[in-house]
Amino acid sequence: MFELNRVYNCDCITAMREIPENTIDDIVTDPPYGLKFMGKGWDHGIPGIPFWQEALRVCKPGAHMLAFGGTRTHHRLMVAIEDAGWEIRDTLMWVYGSGFPKSLDVSKAIDKAAGVEREVIGRIEPLGREGRKSPMRGFGGSEFDYGGGYLDDNLKTITAPATDAAKQWQGYGTALKPAWEPVILCRKPLEGTVAENVQKWGTGAINIDGCRIPVDPKVDDMLRTTTRGKRITETWENGSGFKNENNLLTGVPEKGRFPANLIHDGSDEVLALFPDTQPSKCKYVRKTGDEQFLGVMGDGRTNDPDGLNDCGSAARFFYCAKASKAERNWGLPKGMTNKHPTVKPLSLTGYLIRLISREDSLVLDPFLGSGTTGIACARGGRRFLGFEIEEESFITADLRVRKAQEQGKISEWF
Repeated sequence: MFELNRVYNCDCITAMREIPENTIDDIVTDPPYGLKFMGKGWDHGIPGIPFWQEALRVCKPGAHMLAFGGTRTHHRLMVAIEDAGWEIRDTLMWVYGSGFPKSLDVSKAIDKAAGVEREVIGRIEPLGREGRKSPMRGFGGSEFDYGGGYLDDNLKTITAPATDAAKQWQGYGTALKPAWEPVILCRKPLEGTVAENVQKWGTGAINIDGCRIPVDPKVDDMLRTTTRGKRITETWENGSGFKNENNLLTGVPEKGRFPANLIHDGSDEVLALFPDTQPSKCKYVRKTGDEQFLGVMGDGRTNDPDGLNDCGSAARFFYCAKASKAERNWGLPKGMTNKHPTVKPLSLTGYLIRLISREDSLVLDPFLGSGTTGIACARGGRRFLGFEIEEESFITADLRVRKAQEQGKISEWF
């Protein structure tokens, strides 16, 4: 049997076979996407049905699992998970603005295949220090388009098409810039009803209030009472069933907005996708004789002392940027770096763990990578078990998780 709050260097499906059934409370994991990313052997394919069946067996009834996926391959991941017996509950989106384009420049590829040298007509000025090397260097040199902020020796010049065919395909590529990743939310079938399952197994529910999005009373329309008139149509004289006329509350509760299935990184590029909202037009009641009318004051004036001031960006979701260099190397000895290419941010992982687990829950990550899930569990008061098959990543994860275990639980853990 495995010691808890530890990282193990092993094949995860073999290791899970040693875990008794109905043991794990929740799973948060970032499995291989099957993209052969950077030529890594561990990313040769997506874990199939047998793996997810074993994960289902070790989990308690009602246990939730959150599994990251790739935009090109998450459909195969989801089907494998579902065919193994899990219930698909939702798909979260993590949206970010710092993705690196890996698009083949078709015009350059044509000239290269023809053995023709292209004329240099300009240069890309380095961002920051002169001669700074790109953290993404090694993705293919000049075969890949300049990604806005990432520099490589082969990406500092602007060239003109040399052949007629290259001129026809100037400006064409083969891929879009990555800007989001799906996170599949699924649940092991319940034993009885939700009420029965949560009381017997301590699993089956999502921590809504613990993951609400904080609000700012200065810009948000806070919870208040309102007046709702009946909806009158040609069909329903007494109002339709699409409007709860007895619910006199509107706005956002002080405890925060309901968590959504969208998470973003707060970057300018992502925020620009959401419009800035203007203050809501303020409603007031005007009486004329025995009749009552609902009016709207277009100039924003109101007779409501609380007023309405819900302006600002519509991007009111939990946000999380990609892991910084300092975060990636946290917990490692001086001079040692975290070389794992797909490190998930600690705040995102911590948020997801809080969303589906309770304090002292046992969380499993069968594809631990460099240890982010273990660190988040240590900080959040969750018990933890992690498996990582690649030795270099295991060493990194073990050091980082041990450091987090030494520090123990902290109040603000994401």
